[in-house]
Amino acid sequence: MKALVTGGAGFVGTNLIKRLLKDSYEVVSLDNYTTGDRKNQLADCTYITLDITESFTNWVEKFDVIFHLAALPRIGPSFENPTEVIDVNVKGTANVLEYARKTETPVIYAGSSSFWGGVYKNPYTFSKWQGEELCKMYEMIYELPVTICRFYNVYGDYMPTEGSYRTVLPIFLEQYKNSEPITVTGDGEQRRDFTHVDDIVDAMMRVVYCNKWGSVYELGRGKNHSINELAEMFYDGHNITYIDSIPGETRNTLCKSDLARKKLKWKPRIDVKKWLWEKLCK
Repeated sequence: MKALVTGGAGFVGTNLIKRLLKDSYEVVSLDNYTTGDRKNQLADCTYITLDITESFTNWVEKFDVIFHLAALPRIGPSFENPTEVIDVNVKGTANVLEYARKTETPVIYAGSSSFWGGVYKNPYTFSKWQGEELCKMYEMIYELPVTICRFYNVYGDYMPTEGSYRTVLPIFLEQYKNSEPITVTGDGEQRRDFTHVDDIVDAMMRVVYCNKWGSVYELGRGKNHSINELAEMFYDGHNITYIDSIPGETRNTLCKSDLARKKLKWKPRIDVKKWLWEKLCK
């Protein structure tokens, strides 16, 4: 079996490639390294530097499945350059789908749980929703097998630890490590359904192995925590500082993963608090 992973040098992509290689897949990664990191490159995977905003339909390599993870993520940074976010997340997705159509390759598209907070609240969510609509259009018109997996607040190994694309957990861990104040945005009562990347990867692989195409799967643990709850886990003589909230963010996320549990026999296994305690106790 042979898989193409767009965004293969990124956080989720690296974890996915580790699983694919373990399952004896031949893997090719496409990444322009805007958010991906060359330090994440794994032996036995072929890495190609390519920007998905540029058409690559002349490339004729054949795959059994395409995992389309490449995107400019995060709500906050999307306000600074909305045209670039839309270019990558919408036009880039169209290019991937066109390549998939011409090579008759099924696609798994990485959607976002921010969808449920309103698709017009920020450029990032809008762009990911447009990507979903493109997937549905290609499925309907061209009968391309496409599955949308909406990720809920993913964490785990290979998370970005610096730059504007960091999420709350690596920020807290880095601040704790450096004995800095823990910074909480807004009032800290916003709630997030944190889902470990291994559980996300497991769900995507189940789509392939169970041959369950054409659905939208919500991939989250089904339990959420306030940011204050998590910040208090780091309180060990560290001050907690409150800063301005990020505009356009969803107030709460809570996954209802009934379809994934039923059709994929999927069950998330890793609890964020237990994972954090293990990190903090090292």
